[in-house]
Amino acid sequence: MSRKVKTKHEMPVQDSKERITNFDEVALGYNEEKALAEANRCLECKVPNCMKGCPVEINIPKFIGAIKQKDYKEAIREIKTKNSLPAVCGRVCPQEAQCEKYCVIGKKGDPVGIGRLERFVADWEFANENSSSSMEVGEPTGKKVAIVGSGPAGLTAAGDLAKMGHSVTIFEALHVPGGVLMYGIPEFRLPKDIVQKEIDKIKELGVDIKVNYVVGKAGSVKDFLENGYDAVFVGTGAGLPYFMNIPGENLNGVYSANEFLTRTNLMKAYQFPDYLTPVKVGKRFAVIGAGNVAMDAARCALRLGAEESYIVYRRSEEEIPARAEEIEHAREEGVKFLLLTSPVEFHGDENYNLNSMTCIEYELGEPDDSGRRRPIPIEGSEYKMDVENVVLALGQGPNPLVPSTTPGLDLTKKGNILTNDETGVTSIQGVFAGGDIVTGAATVIEAMGAGKKAARAIDEYIKSTN
Repeated sequence: MSRKVKTKHEMPVQDSKERITNFDEVALGYNEEKALAEANRCLECKVPNCMKGCPVEINIPKFIGAIKQKDYKEAIREIKTKNSLPAVCGRVCPQEAQCEKYCVIGKKGDPVGIGRLERFVADWEFANENSSSSMEVGEPTGKKVAIVGSGPAGLTAAGDLAKMGHSVTIFEALHVPGGVLMYGIPEFRLPKDIVQKEIDKIKELGVDIKVNYVVGKAGSVKDFLENGYDAVFVGTGAGLPYFMNIPGENLNGVYSANEFLTRTNLMKAYQFPDYLTPVKVGKRFAVIGAGNVAMDAARCALRLGAEESYIVYRRSEEEIPARAEEIEHAREEGVKFLLLTSPVEFHGDENYNLNSMTCIEYELGEPDDSGRRRPIPIEGSEYKMDVENVVLALGQGPNPLVPSTTPGLDLTKKGNILTNDETGVTSIQGVFAGGDIVTGAATVIEAMGAGKKAARAIDEYIKSTN
């Protein structure tokens, strides 16, 4: 038997100088030759530790084994028994902290590129529609479930419940479904036509999606329960941006990450005036924060015409929470990192347009509750920095509309919905919740895992109340 290759097969990408001039996808995906070579690195372990790290419980060795046999139809069928959004997960899930983290091969080299292989077979299905494997739907149960929100948690719960034979309707506040997949993640990381194709596959299961329906205004969770729905799943996400509460935050040119990315992605500001939502980007652009959302905003800014784009972060490189791949891509594209630094005031001109900010430098002390070393401001280190736009990418809180209009729903101090971690059960009978509205801002795949657990619990609840 030949020795296994110790490194992952490289993912082809657009050249960095070329890609900052467009919003086309950066990572280009494996071709068949690379996919087969990467799949053959997998040992197909009898005890597959990689599955421990998969929130949606995919049988990873089995789908990779099918790739080895060039049976891509079986590979995608195997994935989709557990995961309704494989093309999304293959692009944006942090596999390095999940399934790949537990890969045995990773102990003496790179783990198998599980996410890249998932993307390969998902893209193969889109390219070979006549050969695609449709999911079986169970016998109709006559039971109805309302899903509030069409993000990763809601879509996953809907898909799983439809496969169980239940009648499922998703209620989405925006004009297109997809939640954060549509408004939050840029086109160059997750093309919107890919998201739409995944949603179309879920609709093929019989799921009905009603857009422009704001639950908490047009109707309530209580209304659903009193008007024919046997259960409700709330997956409204974390759409409430956090601010710094420092002087000048209300100046023109200061955006929350939610607003900036929604304008850019969902409203297609990068195609203005063909699409009518503009976004103003000056020559010098700063993003406060260093998570994946911050990287997305900083990279969007360069594509929108900024000459300089900065990540401004009050901790060091070691504490940056973004994925290593996102940091690498940002640096390749010319994003500059201003570390151990944070603004204390924004300044504007006579027309209230941002033109600079006062920053302060930090040193790191002992670890805080997050486990990261606490930033301590250095007295007298303030300095001024010219900047025409700032995006605050400091995280998001729970969308408050549904919790505030649902009497009897128990919440945490931060306004998240209290649930049982394994079932999504809330304080109201027949109401379940999952994803960022429960956990706070987390990953796409963690929200999907919560939707999957809740779907199982909803199925059991509906059957027990017959």
